[in-house]
Amino acid sequence: METCKTIKVSIVLCPILMEIKDKILNGAEELFFRYGIKNITMDEIARHLGISKKTIYQYFRDKDEMIHSLIIQKIEEDKVIFTKTHEEAENVVVETFNIMKNMQEILKNVNPILFHELYKFYPTTWKVYDNFKNGFVLDNIERCLKKGQEQGLVRMDINIKVMSRMRLENLDMGFFGRAFPIDKFNMLEVQLAMTEHFLYGVCTLKGHKLINKYKNIVEE
Repeated sequence: METCKTIKVSIVLCPILMEIKDKILNGAEELFFRYGIKNITMDEIARHLGISKKTIYQYFRDKDEMIHSLIIQKIEEDKVIFTKTHEEAENVVVETFNIMKNMQEILKNVNPILFHELYKFYPTTWKVYDNFKNGFVLDNIERCLKKGQEQGLVRMDINIKVMSRMRLENLDMGFFGRAFPIDKFNMLEVQLAMTEHFLYGVCTLKGHKLINKYKNIVEE
């Protein structure tokens, strides 16, 4: 009988515990995305959430574990977005621009320094992100280009493997400021410009017309 009571209590408590953990991650995300990782302490997260630091430590051993959990959560959310966009878009042009819209919504609230800090100070977590990028994201780009070829919107003479990796490099260039310093360029504007350049490069004339239509451009 005691075992049954224990099971019932566990079933009741589990959703509550997950709700608190999600609340902590969401609050930490707001601060990390706005100010970067290194500038935020566990005390500041606790104050932001209106809870004790002791409560946070019941769910996360330290800030490293919190960052790791947050990035995994964001990756899973991105997978859902990428998959849904790919399945619903009628062509490669719409799919690419819709993904950029989603990126704009995500990145408009992200301090670019977060990516630098994640790479420099959190190698284990960065490896998870890097595997996601070079696995799931790369595969998604390849599927998108193949779909475009089938629809006559992407050139048949391109090397899809090469172009897909080039697209990944485009994304990294925009995030890390190697070619576009974050104090001189807007990250979103850089990403949009490189996305359009990439599309014009891989698309057929039929694809170009769709891009222009999407951008409300009229050419003779």
